[in-house]
Amino acid sequence: MTNDDMTKPEPWWKFGHVWLVIAGPCAVVIAGFVTAFIAMSSPDPVLTEDSLRRGVETNEALAKDKDKAMMPALQGRNHAATPAAAPAR
Repeated sequence: MTNDDMTKPEPWWKFGHVWLVIAGPCAVVIAGFVTAFIAMSSPDPVLTEDSLRRGVETNEALAKDKDKAMMPALQGRNHAATPAAAPAR
């Protein structure tokens, strides 16, 4: 072997695949810190005592509106499910 064949090895930070391996865990750690910051800076609101009652009333009102909106679809479905009348002879 000659001195030309033996080259000085490059440092590890000059290889791209090393940074590719390091980038994944670093991104996860940064995302964790961002998530923790968001969670601590905007806490969930405290519910009042009548929150459950208002929620139930809202759900009931939405259910009534949904039933009205579904009427044409239900009528069409029922019409499609009924057999066709036999032609008169």
